[in-house]
Amino acid sequence: MNFLWVALGGAVGAAGRYAVSLLPLKTAFPWLTFLTNVLGAVLIGFIAGAVSGREEVPPSAVLFWKTGVCGGFTTFSTFSLEACDLFEKGAYGVGAAYVAASLLCCLAGVFCGKRLALLLC
Repeated sequence: MNFLWVALGGAVGAAGRYAVSLLPLKTAFPWLTFLTNVLGAVLIGFIAGAVSGREEVPPSAVLFWKTGVCGGFTTFSTFSLEACDLFEKGAYGVGAAYVAASLLCCLAGVFCGKRLALLLC
């Protein structure tokens, strides 16, 4: 049943991401992706804060909103929450390493993926 909650939330999140991409704003800076990531970060932060210490919130609702909706909208929100949690726990070195490694490795991953596609396609 948990998979269903995540899938339903993911559909809502993906549709929301698509809706943002339809906004009539095309500039050199990728504002719509930036907006998506910031909105997703605010949403997952709100959800995490709202359910923190509240046992009456069903785990299925948390899965729907955090993993499903936020994950379908942007995985950057999950990354941001995890990094924030590390910093709040005082794990500054681990948090900084996670942020730096994620940024560098993901950029390198996109670069490598594009090059691989050029070779194979």
